[in-house]
Amino acid sequence: MFYYTLKLCISALLIVLISEIAKRHSGFAALLAALPMTSLLAIIWMHLDGMASTQIAETSGQIAWLVLPSLLFFILFPILIKQGLGFWFSLGLSATATITGYLLLLPLLRRLGVQL
Repeated sequence: MFYYTLKLCISALLIVLISEIAKRHSGFAALLAALPMTSLLAIIWMHLDGMASTQIAETSGQIAWLVLPSLLFFILFPILIKQGLGFWFSLGLSATATITGYLLLLPLLRRLGVQL
């Protein structure tokens, strides 16, 4: 139980840290947030949990494919905000575009023989 609590605390601490840094230095916070923190932490936790390196590598490769639709969010969201559409609407529309991107990408990857 201590191990899971430790994992949770470290993971949450990084999110809080980045949001606090953003209050003072948005560029540096963006740099930290752009790092694949979630993926890095997941890969570290997988390794520490004794998962085989081949499984970790497979997960890493799958993450690479799934980053592509995520880019839709980070491109669309600031454009919508700058157009004055409001935070929540922009967030919802950007999230919907990202989900749509995933729904379009997954069947395409299956047709290309990429296993997810």
